[in-house]
Amino acid sequence: MKTIKGPAIFLAQFAGDAAPYNSLDTIADWVAVMGYKGIQIPSWDARLFDLTLAAESQTYCDEITGMLADKGLAITELSTHLQGQLVAVHPAFDAQFDGFAPPEVHGNPKARQEWAVEQVKNAAVASRRLGLTAHATFSGALAWPYFYPWPARPAGLVEDAFDELARRWKPILDVFDENGVNAAYEIHPGEDLHDGVTFEMFLERVGNHPRANLLYDPSHFVLQQLDYLAYIDIYHERIKCFHVKDAEFRPSGRSGVYGGYQSWIDRPGRFRSLGDGQVDFPAIFSKMAANDFVGWAVLEWECALKHPEQGAAEGALFIDRHIIRVTQRAFDDFAAGGSDRELNKRLMGIA
Repeated sequence: MKTIKGPAIFLAQFAGDAAPYNSLDTIADWVAVMGYKGIQIPSWDARLFDLTLAAESQTYCDEITGMLADKGLAITELSTHLQGQLVAVHPAFDAQFDGFAPPEVHGNPKARQEWAVEQVKNAAVASRRLGLTAHATFSGALAWPYFYPWPARPAGLVEDAFDELARRWKPILDVFDENGVNAAYEIHPGEDLHDGVTFEMFLERVGNHPRANLLYDPSHFVLQQLDYLAYIDIYHERIKCFHVKDAEFRPSGRSGVYGGYQSWIDRPGRFRSLGDGQVDFPAIFSKMAANDFVGWAVLEWECALKHPEQGAAEGALFIDRHIIRVTQRAFDDFAAGGSDRELNKRLMGIA
């Protein structure tokens, strides 16, 4: 068994224009003081990271890893959640998702997609230069507006959407393979890959590509009412990243899984700071350890109630407390009688 690495923190929800959140150097100091050992970097945030330069320059990557090592930190993964989203965008969301891309490609879905594909490919190369083996991303979505079958979907619509999604991602996955890095899709509402069934549909279409893998985040499964522990049993071989995020689902007579278009604070399903929700983290960390997960436990903080600084401070202690230092021997080794094949035969009555 393997001991999970951590605690680590995803910087996306904390980056800002004011110090210490406006540069990698200063935000790293902030998280190190709280006890974090790793950081997951949002590669789209130029205040923290230059993805294009990282793909081109080993010197730049070495300088970053060296600076972080001096603070007792390591990079866990790069993230292209925003760029991955733009690999596949349904026209209904064009205007909303333009904000994820630079102004020069706004209003031009083809140019925006080409930019996004190049970004994700750059992340594969940059990850290799940084010595990383996993990468966090989104799949994007072409079929999401049709997730509920009313009006009845035209025959073959979902199949065609997944064929196209696979066509777009297969060359990207090949670049990840060339660089020895696993692409880990966060299974998430709003993405075509939003549960186990949809991941399997995609995986089949990319030929069970060895670099098509998973980012495990139980909070999204609480909101979907999916069995997040059984999910680990089924997909543990493909889980390469782990977001430690809490959530709760408290349906009422007025609202349930779909949320009634309410704000996050009023929805029956909402994200919470670690320990404030319903996720069974002792069971999750136990299953991850038993299944030899070799990656990092990374806090992703999202909460409609608690201040982010409090959530971050509490998160480091929470994760550290739940990481299982795996045993190297069985608890009953003291009572072992050694190996005696002849004794075994006598015990079983074998001549």
